[in-house]
Formats: sequence, C-alpha cells, structure tokens
Amino acid sequence: MQVARLYGIRDVRVEEMPEPGEPGRGEVLLRLTVVGVCGSDVHYYTQGRIGDQVVTRPLILGHEPAGVVEALGPGVTHLRAGDRVAVDPAVSCGACESCREGHPNLCPQVRFFGTPPVDGAFRELVVHPASCVFPLPPEVSEEEGALLETFGVGLHAVDLGHLRPGFTVAVLGCGPVGLMTLLAARLGGAAQVFATDLLSWRLEAARELGATAAFNPQERDVVREILAATQGRGVDVAFEAAGAAETPQQCTEVAKRGGTVVLIGIPDDDTLHLTHSTARRKGLTLKMCRRMKHVYPRAIRLVAKGCAPLAPLVTHRFPLSRVAEAFDLVANYRDGVIKAVVEM
Repeated sequence: MQVARLYGIRDVRVEEMPEPGEPGRGEVLLRLTVVGVCGSDVHYYTQGRIGDQVVTRPLILGHEPAGVVEALGPGVTHLRAGDRVAVDPAVSCGACESCREGHPNLCPQVRFFGTPPVDGAFRELVVHPASCVFPLPPEVSEEEGALLETFGVGLHAVDLGHLRPGFTVAVLGCGPVGLMTLLAARLGGAAQVFATDLLSWRLEAARELGATAAFNPQERDVVREILAATQGRGVDVAFEAAGAAETPQQCTEVAKRGGTVVLIGIPDDDTLHLTHSTARRKGLTLKMCRRMKHVYPRAIRLVAKGCAPLAPLVTHRFPLSRVAEAFDLVANYRDGVIKAVVEM
C-alpha cells in the first residue's frame, strides 16, 4: 500500500509498505479515503516535534481520517463491510483512572494516530478498533467525516467552557479549530461571538459562520474592540485557538470577571505567557483543551441535520502523492487555505 512518511523536517516521502494483516477480535480493516491536514501535522513537518513528542524514526502522520470498512474482525456487530465511516484517531486503554472517570483523552497510555511513535492515517489501509469507528449516514460525506475530528475539538472546547445560551464568547485564532469552536459556540447558544485572526479570508469565514464581529490584530486593538463591544464587561468565555505567544494574555484581558478561558492552541515554543495579576484579580477559570472525548455521535448528528456546515471549510484537495505540497500550503498560509484534505 502507499503511505506518506515523515523522515525529517520538511522531508515527507510517499512510498510502499506491506498491507496490514487481517483484523483481530473487535477490530476492522479500513480503506482510508480522505484525511485532513491538521496544524499539528504541520508542527511535526516543520519542527520535527510538538513539545516533548519528538519524531525519532520515520513516521506516518495524519489523524483526521474517514474511509470505508473493508473487513470485520470477530465480534464486530455494529459495522458492515462497505460502510462509510469516520475514525476516532485515539485509542485509550480503558482501564486507567482517567479512562474510568470518563476522560479517555487524558489517558497516559493513549495511542493517537500520527503522534510518535504511533503511525497515523496518511496510508491506504489500517486496522483499527471497531469501537473507534462510526458509520456515516447518507447525508454526511466522507470529506465531512474527515473533518469531524477537528469539529470534535471545537465541541469539546465549548463543553469545557460550560457555555450557556445567551453567553458572550471570543475566539482568538480562526484557523480550522478556531472556526469549528466558533461554530460549536453558535450551536451552543452564544448570543455574541467575537473573532480575531491575522488573515482576511479566515475573518470572512468567521463572519459566514456567524461571528458578530471579526477583527485583525494588525489593524485594530482587539482587546479594546471586544471590551467596547461588550460595554466594558468582557466575554463569558474566551477561547484561545491561535497558538500565538500573545493570545492567551489577550484572552484573560477580554474575559469578564469570573469568566472562563479555554486554551486550545499549541504554541511553537511550548510555553504559556500570562500576566498573573490579570487572571488572578478577575478570578478567572483557566482550562486546557486536550483533544476531545465522546463527541463523534453528537458531531455526526449535527452535520447530518444540516446544523454544522463543515464542507465549505475545505478549500484545497490533494492526492496522496502530493501530500508534501499540502503541508507546505498550510504551513505557509498560502492561497486562502482554510482546510486542506488529502484524497487517498
């Protein structure tokens, strides 16, 4: 089968590997058809690491797959060969304290596609636990299925923010995760959503998804604008989705007293910069968003019912043979890219 492996910084090679064997008990063999390109893939591509997770051997990246069931292992009853499916890339142990408490995303033994040393989804075939595979209804395309992982992060972030109908929200950073968070906040009943980003086409996408106002921090003082728009009160929940050095601090400045800040973005230098007194004097609640949990069925229902328009966010499509071009496009923010996908 064809796979794309990362050998070093900006060194992705499409090559052949043996096909996986037959699925075991509780597993399925999947033919992957669409895989999204995530910012974390680009982190590994441009830096060879995310924090202390370092690529030390050739690694297949990719963790946003959809595909078709090829074969079932013994004991699999909720799927059939030929089913179109979305694929949760995280396989938790199910037995540790975090898993037992309902937090599989925090499992210390979790195996996550495309995270060293676990190979990911930029390959044609994979064997995966059936419990992590979700059938797609006719209303949901495989391309939309591949976007469910990103949308799931947005849903999880909004869950962490304990969003209630009528709340005001800020989303700082409108890449795919930020836009999905904005969409999830609107679906959760946010009355006002203020968005920020450096790229004009992302701000336009934010407006199309329902942002009340969208600001470019190179042109406007976004803290001043958001505070003015809320009559100085600030927002109930501020989501940091840029991974920039300055945006966590901006979140604490635009959050109201007693508000919540949810940190989603991954900074390049793996550090968090905050003025302690700002967060302390406001009595803010700070939460870290670690991937997602238990969101696929809900996300699928929202897309199937037309509540979550994910398809328009895909702006670029590449074959597997050109996966390096997809990474370069996303890494350099070229050509109005919002979401790029690889068609296998």
